[in-house]
Amino acid sequence: MNENGRKPVITIQEMTKVYTMGEHKVRALNGVSLSIYEGDFLSIMGPSGSGKSTMMNMLGALDKPTSGTYLLDGTDVSNLSDDELADVRNLKIGFVFQSFNLLPRTAALQQVELPLIYSGRRQRAEKAREALEMVGLGDRLDHKPSELSGGQQQRVAIARALVNEPAIILADEPTGNLDSKSGTEVMQIFQKLNRERGITVVFVTHDPWIARHTNRVVTLADGQIVRDEQIDEPLVAGETERPSDALLQ
Repeated sequence: MNENGRKPVITIQEMTKVYTMGEHKVRALNGVSLSIYEGDFLSIMGPSGSGKSTMMNMLGALDKPTSGTYLLDGTDVSNLSDDELADVRNLKIGFVFQSFNLLPRTAALQQVELPLIYSGRRQRAEKAREALEMVGLGDRLDHKPSELSGGQQQRVAIARALVNEPAIILADEPTGNLDSKSGTEVMQIFQKLNRERGITVVFVTHDPWIARHTNRVVTLADGQIVRDEQIDEPLVAGETERPSDALLQ
């Protein structure tokens, strides 16, 4: 536990990931150690090639490290079979991506039902409706992606990530394809989920302005953590106008 009595939901120790590309080996992560605690709202930042995407894949149990350990709620996921890993991902982790990843001919309600089908849950339509209402789309249940704005599509994706009631949401550049108004609305949803429901949220972002809305910022460079800082007074989405990019550097 940390000094506030919160237990870690994710702990990685000396994690490395090496990709072999022909005769060359690329070390995407180089001995990374990190604990993420229940209720954290954390951003992972870094320049292109710093290891952010690899880190997200590891945290989401989408890939296995070359070496090191990864504990999810105290369980070493490296010892799990592929089927067991899929179950863990479906029940404990919700994913939100920059590109929404929605099925083009499927209505919002059925999009959100999909994780429930995979996990064999009942009352799927009711749970999916509740998740969509939670993100402000209770009146868009029958709308297909082409009938929704970008911000609404991302909210469908967030509802899909929420529907199995995961303890952790991993979001990879979730505002990257959105205009500033839609991005603010999406950030408001994530802040509400974190503050009111206690869901642990991990963002991967290149945007310092987005990172300032989270409680903790971890910065990567060359596959290593170079900074891990708490944000004592994170910005509240919608209450502060974004300054010019020059002021964010």
